[in-house]
Amino acid sequence: MWDTLIVTHDTGRLHALAAILIRYGFGDVVRRIGLGRALARAGRVLPLAHLQELAELPTPVRVRRALEDMGPCFVKLGQVLATRVDLFAPEWIAEFSRLQNAVPAVPFEALCVEMREALGTNLEDAFLSIEPVPLAAASIAQVHRARLHDGRQVVIKVRRPGIRRLVEADLRLLQYAADRLEAKYPDLRRFHPAGMVRQFKASLTRELDLAAECRHAERIAASFARDRRLFVPAVYWPYTNERMNVQDFVDGVPVTDLAALEAAGVDRRHVARTGAQLVLKMMLEDGFFHADPHPGNVFVLGDGRIAVIDFGMVGHLSQVRRGEVVMLLSGLVERDPERVTEVLLDWTGRPDVDEAQLAIDIDAFVDRYHGLPLAELDLARMLLEVTALLRSHRLALPADLALLIKVCLTLDGLGRSLDPAFDMAQQARPFLRRAMAAQYGPRAIARRSARTMTDTLSLLATLPRDMRRMLRAMRSGGGRFHLQVDELRDLNRQFSHSANRLSGALVIAALIVGSSITMTVGGGPTLLGLPFFGLLGFVGASLAGIWLLWSIFRSGGGR
Repeated sequence: MWDTLIVTHDTGRLHALAAILIRYGFGDVVRRIGLGRALARAGRVLPLAHLQELAELPTPVRVRRALEDMGPCFVKLGQVLATRVDLFAPEWIAEFSRLQNAVPAVPFEALCVEMREALGTNLEDAFLSIEPVPLAAASIAQVHRARLHDGRQVVIKVRRPGIRRLVEADLRLLQYAADRLEAKYPDLRRFHPAGMVRQFKASLTRELDLAAECRHAERIAASFARDRRLFVPAVYWPYTNERMNVQDFVDGVPVTDLAALEAAGVDRRHVARTGAQLVLKMMLEDGFFHADPHPGNVFVLGDGRIAVIDFGMVGHLSQVRRGEVVMLLSGLVERDPERVTEVLLDWTGRPDVDEAQLAIDIDAFVDRYHGLPLAELDLARMLLEVTALLRSHRLALPADLALLIKVCLTLDGLGRSLDPAFDMAQQARPFLRRAMAAQYGPRAIARRSARTMTDTLSLLATLPRDMRRMLRAMRSGGGRFHLQVDELRDLNRQFSHSANRLSGALVIAALIVGSSITMTVGGGPTLLGLPFFGLLGFVGASLAGIWLLWSIFRSGGGR
């Protein structure tokens, strides 16, 4: 099905991607995922310039540059891979983190057509003015400053024309490649490449919906309604839909502009602490957080509030997952190796993990920080070491947790850029204590106990009825128990093959004996001076014997 889909819909795009991969020295990847024809076609049109220069680049650099050349979908994929600190070494994460959304701007006239179609009316009816020079041009959308008829300043975010069609084609190709790799290389299955692509597809599809970004922003704004430290731009829903959105213009100082912050008299230490506290609340208390808090998305307003923009990428943690995260971070901060080991084993979910060795490694890791003053505890470094430990055991985290760890690392780097003495662990500790108290306090325990009691009583109430049904079915002969054991099933298959071969051997032996008897009986037709039927039996027995030997050899029995 995939081959047909690619041939009929995506052939041109496939050849372009294959050419890019070959240009950066990844032709073997194209061949291994079964796209030999695309490889041959791309090889004929491939320019040979700069091949020597590209060959000398480190592999992570070549991968990053290939992703940039392959377009928006693959740039976004690289940004997602930058969150997988549990799968990639630091040099890979550093390169993936360099992937930028910045691309050449779409001509303003083309965007005006897109906006008119999205609004269903003339732009003059909605906006007093729109600045033709974009504030930002990213891979999915482009941002322009504008003014409403009542004088309010806003920003218009418009999806690039034709981007959905291109992204959908690339996602089909990515899913095809992931499925082929998983089928061809079983060792890769522990990383769940096909599942990762499906999650990436869901995430990118949501990001293409610019109205969803505004819903995310309003959800976070509602959770901070009583906290004036955070500013989230207001959404203008009459002008917002899937293809464009309109929000308040943020007139603030970027947190990356340290000189401007100093000139404005901003307390950088206060900004670092406040920003960390806001994001930690999103993660550990609300379970819904901004998943891309890089410096370009954070501003400081004139009244000291912190403004956050671009809610296209968000993370979500269920109540259960939040409890697990709290237990892990608490185990790291409080130097409790048993707690850390228990959480990591629950997350990996692999039956073939060497639990004893993992526990030993985690105990040694936590012991290195035993007795270290809290002020000297580097939480970001600890998280990186934990993910390196997971890589050494060939373990992968669930995608939502990998994203959370990446946000923590980004937050730590942002805090240290503002305040070299910034201590992420010190900021996290109060949230962890509150979360632990909320999870294991009397009220929480009482709620869980009540829920458990209700479930138990419900089970006991229905147990007599279920037992009667089971006994009635057994008495009537309708009750059946089905037990399937993979090892026994394989053993049964082997017995069947052996029985078939033994039966074949007996038939061949019978043919030989019968033909020998026929040879001794006179009369009847002859061939080459020998009884015809006896000779026919020997020929049949010989052919059947050759087939039997060949089947044994082909199945490995010949070894």
